[in-house]
Amino acid sequence: MTVRFVGAGPGAADLITVRGQRVIASSPVCLYAGSLVPAELLGCCPPGARLVDTARMALDEIVAEMLTAHEAGHDVARLHSGDPSVYSAMAEQMRRLDAAGVPYEVVPGVPAFAAAAASLKRELTVPGVGQTVVLTRTSARATPMPEGEDLDTLGRGRATMVLHLAVQRVEAVVEELIPNYGADCPVAVVARASRDDEVILRGTLADIAGLVHAAGVVRTAVIVVGRVLTASEFPDSHLYSAARCRD
Repeated sequence: MTVRFVGAGPGAADLITVRGQRVIASSPVCLYAGSLVPAELLGCCPPGARLVDTARMALDEIVAEMLTAHEAGHDVARLHSGDPSVYSAMAEQMRRLDAAGVPYEVVPGVPAFAAAAASLKRELTVPGVGQTVVLTRTSARATPMPEGEDLDTLGRGRATMVLHLAVQRVEAVVEELIPNYGADCPVAVVARASRDDEVILRGTLADIAGLVHAAGVVRTAVIVVGRVLTASEFPDSHLYSAARCRD
């Protein structure tokens, strides 16, 4: 028996890996966050599979489902939205499985920031403009941020920044980033990336908060900040340069 943590993608049911889909189709137990994982994916589960919506369950309840499946010899597909390597709370589940001696694997998925960049039709690493991407969030009702990971500190390098779980605090985000990025720095907010009801907002640090409130965006969104969003005058990369030695 194996628990497999599967990246279920950012929202569109077809943005899942072939491996992830195969895991779902072969697992008699499927744990998923109903508020985030597309319902269409559950149609891939085998007939008679036990489907457990974990959206309102505590950690110990979720792990108990895994242990029960383990005792019965049933594989588990544990679906996480996006990619489980980022903000999935997978680490604490794996820690408990380690303690219980339950084997597990991880199947990567399409992260929300990648889906947002695709919707924006932008590369987040543009030559001569930005070659670093910072993935972060803010503290509100969530676990406090570690020391040194506040937005002021992270923003001093003016790298392209992608914020998860932060749209409800957009005013505070703007206030913390303007000193380093400038009020005219381009910003995009993508809510429900890749879904039919996707919302894309483009602006600057000076006006993005107003746009967010006017659109009624309060959750399931990423904020992208950086000059790469509007860059047009930049050098071609060395990757495809005719001057590059390919021997």
